[in-house]
Amino acid sequence: MDWRNRTVAVVGLGVSNRAVARWLSRRGARLVGFDQKTAPELGAAHDELQSLGVELVLGPDYLQRLEAGEWDAVVLTPGMRKDLPVLERLKRRGVPFYSEIGLVFSLCRGRIVGVTGSSGKTTTTTLIGEMLKAGPRPVYVGGNIGRPLLEVVEEIPPDAWVVLELSSFQLEMLDKSPHVAVVTNVTPNHLDAHGTMEAYVAAKERIFRFQRADDLAVFNLDNPATAAMSREAPGRTLLFSRRQPVPAGAWLDGDRLVVGGIPGGPSEPTILCRTSDVQLLGEHNLENILAAAAVASACGIDPAAVRAVATTFRGVPHRLEFVAEWNGVRYYNDSIATSPARAAAGIRAMRAPIVLIAGGYDKQLPFDELAAAAVGRVRVLILLGVTARKIEAAVVSYARETNGPLPEIVHVDSLEAAVAEAARRARPGDVVLLSPACASYDMFPNFEVRGRRFVELVRSLGAARPAAE
Repeated sequence: MDWRNRTVAVVGLGVSNRAVARWLSRRGARLVGFDQKTAPELGAAHDELQSLGVELVLGPDYLQRLEAGEWDAVVLTPGMRKDLPVLERLKRRGVPFYSEIGLVFSLCRGRIVGVTGSSGKTTTTTLIGEMLKAGPRPVYVGGNIGRPLLEVVEEIPPDAWVVLELSSFQLEMLDKSPHVAVVTNVTPNHLDAHGTMEAYVAAKERIFRFQRADDLAVFNLDNPATAAMSREAPGRTLLFSRRQPVPAGAWLDGDRLVVGGIPGGPSEPTILCRTSDVQLLGEHNLENILAAAAVASACGIDPAAVRAVATTFRGVPHRLEFVAEWNGVRYYNDSIATSPARAAAGIRAMRAPIVLIAGGYDKQLPFDELAAAAVGRVRVLILLGVTARKIEAAVVSYARETNGPLPEIVHVDSLEAAVAEAARRARPGDVVLLSPACASYDMFPNFEVRGRRFVELVRSLGAARPAAE
């Protein structure tokens, strides 16, 4: 589309849509930005958008102003519900809808590797990017992490690999699939926005729905939802598994990570490394490495290069991130754990008694899996946020049903109070783990802000010092 003099509504003024505003401004579009936040709440973003000449419609009635306008196009922020009545009415008027990631797909000349899943997306995306960098092609990493690629997409050469983390919100607006699609796992998440589990799964499936016969999709055989998806993919498939060998892909054989049966890569079973060589914590991270190894091997990366990344990669911030050790207690930031399944994986990754900080915004998810992981592993459970009582009820119920040990449960009203209570109740040899099982929106703008605040609080405890690794 020629965007010059087109009137475009940019709805939601977060990171990705501000990138769209900059991109459209350079192409001469007339921009109107919409957001429920006020100017002070937008902060520096408000000043940036005004400097671009964007007319701003802010505050709680912004959607009424949106419907009243005449638009050549609407650009939606990823996390906004797509079934809102005002959006449906605009669609019936024939207004075309766009997204930042959709524009990237339409403009990108490189080969796209897309990664989605309820958990593990960022780690797997980053691992794939690091492994592909060992090959001869340029590599770009983005999507739901890092800098939005829209502003550089037209500079990406045709021979490049473009590795994108793709959320369910981004996928539900895409009508294209990447050349290589990866689904790490699917468990209940974002049901407050998608409405039903079926709708959430359908959004995830779009990562491979539009693939061609020569495209590749990689699935987790151990997850029932993704195993079922593998039978529906229109192109070639690889599998990965912690529990059993697979005919083509990557798997765990005892304590050995193995790849094999991969066209263009190792055809015979090839040992990459042993689990003891891996720096990342938790069995879920073994799955992430297996997924990345299957992709990299299919893309022609030498097993030695795959092995080097698998055995040296130490993780991404806010994902079981070691913060400090104080008085014999180790503190970990797992703020990315915005679902019960993800928090359960973090709990299972620890080998010491746990003082767990959990709770936050309610995404209408059950906490049964969290409770099952916590009982017997968590010594003290510190709860905060809207979901505190729901988590307590799930843990108490599971402990009674299984006759398991009920952790000491403490309620607090802030993260500051949670860290103070954790430091007071933790014993030498314990782990203090922030793994909330919930989104942060009741207290923080996002999980990164929550995680950074946790790190600040831990480091301010006094004589916190990095532990010898």
